Amino acid sequence: MPDDTLELARMAYLRMAWADALALFSGADEHESLGPDDLERAAKAAELTGRASGADAFWQRAVHEYERVEDNERAAKCAFWQGLSLMQRGDMAQAGGWFARARRMLGDEGGAESAVTGFLLIPVALQALFAGDAASARPTFDEILSIAERFGDTDLLTFGRLGLGQSLLRLGDPTGGIASLDDAMLSVTAGDVSPLVAGLVYCAVLETCNALLDIRRAREWTEALSRWCDAQSGLVPFRGQCLIHRAEIMKARGAWADALGEVRLACDRLLGPPPQPAVADALYQKAELHRLRGEFAEAEEAYRATSQWGREPQPGLALLRLAQGQPGVAESAIRRVVAENQDPVARSNLLVAFIEVMLAVDDVAAARSASADLVGIASEVGAPSLQAMSQYSAGAVALADGDAHTAIAALRRAWSQWYELDAPYETARARVLIALACRELGDDDTATMELDMARQAFAHLGATPELARLEALTASSDRTASGGLTGREMQVLELVATGKTNRQIAEALFISEKTVARHISNIFTKLAVSSRAAATAYAYRHGLA
Repeated sequence: MPDDTLELARMAYLRMAWADALALFSGADEHESLGPDDLERAAKAAELTGRASGADAFWQRAVHEYERVEDNERAAKCAFWQGLSLMQRGDMAQAGGWFARARRMLGDEGGAESAVTGFLLIPVALQALFAGDAASARPTFDEILSIAERFGDTDLLTFGRLGLGQSLLRLGDPTGGIASLDDAMLSVTAGDVSPLVAGLVYCAVLETCNALLDIRRAREWTEALSRWCDAQSGLVPFRGQCLIHRAEIMKARGAWADALGEVRLACDRLLGPPPQPAVADALYQKAELHRLRGEFAEAEEAYRATSQWGREPQPGLALLRLAQGQPGVAESAIRRVVAENQDPVARSNLLVAFIEVMLAVDDVAAARSASADLVGIASEVGAPSLQAMSQYSAGAVALADGDAHTAIAALRRAWSQWYELDAPYETARARVLIALACRELGDDDTATMELDMARQAFAHLGATPELARLEALTASSDRTASGGLTGREMQVLELVATGKTNRQIAEALFISEKTVARHISNIFTKLAVSSRAAATAYAYRHGLA
């Protein structure tokens, strides 16, 4: 082994050529045991190349060597990283053991405070946050920030800002939470933090942006993450997550085939070896893309795999059931998951699906309440995409309430915001509801043009379920134009014409008897009749039943 191998390893480490650095450090170690500083570098290189077992060995040797030279602070820092690595892999018992050992190295409560003291508060705060106790996590993150500022440790400061932002979001302060996350990201993109911290922060912030439907921020940070990954040779752990986020952006822009390709690459990377928990996120995105494209069998398989990897497959699975014509199953699932999630970050995405399902089963009251909740979250967060979705949902509810004027105003705002965000699928869906509102107002020409534009967009995207729904809507429109009935009113009229009672109609359509009565009243008004018999006669006379 050449004498300069160790120096070459250090140079590769500085260049962020992680695979080369790891190979050179390992080679030098075979020739002569590494010192603690180089063991620490080798451990980080192993982490960044996805060699978890190799990283464990180097971290543990670094701890022993730092202890041997009585540098307890550096030993405790390495023990922290060993614990955090195990914690990310779900090995909580061993992780807790290493955190406890690090505290003992610092003298538990009696030692002098240092930046490492702050790092050892991170697992305490994270455990509270993951347990749903953001109120306890927040003051701990405040303390972490205070320590970081006293000791000028940028890594710790960035960790603290990330955790504080996540805590504030869960405590219902989206403005403060997003500001703190942006602060953390500024340190990352400026290159002020170490690679391990940078990767963790990138992934956490992007996950939050996508949960909040903040497409604009997600696009900006995903592009930054891609550049960061590309600058590092041999990087493994964060490339899979980068591919997932790239796929999410492609999906939002309507490049579904490209997004599916990125997701498949992400699955290949994350399934290992060794497999990484983030594969659940890749599988969920894969399921979503198959659902949007009408590939329901593939979507079902991917949602099941998502669940097997420990991620909740909702709300996507509920929307799949709705598309498959199982509204009752969709309703039960989405009600359950919304009731279980009071976290504002998680709720925004769930509420969008909840409103769609509730409108499908004609529970307009539940949809209206959820829409008000979503509008409130959107106004606080301020993300254009979330505001657009809240306006879309509000418009859909107003349309179901029979208030076409209010509906069309909200839907036009949603369409405009989605168009600016270059989100063709959502833009087309807004056009469909705008068409329905125009039809309610008697503006058939505009309704036809909007439906034609939506049809073109869905065909270009390959959105087979939406195309089928649109064709059914158009067919219903052709049959009901003379009466001015909506699709749902047409369904009710057909059942009235067969002699069914309100209760029987409610059971057949999975709606309440009160809703049936409202539809029948609207039918009588539109057809200018005053009895079920007259409505039935009108239906047969005009070929509507």
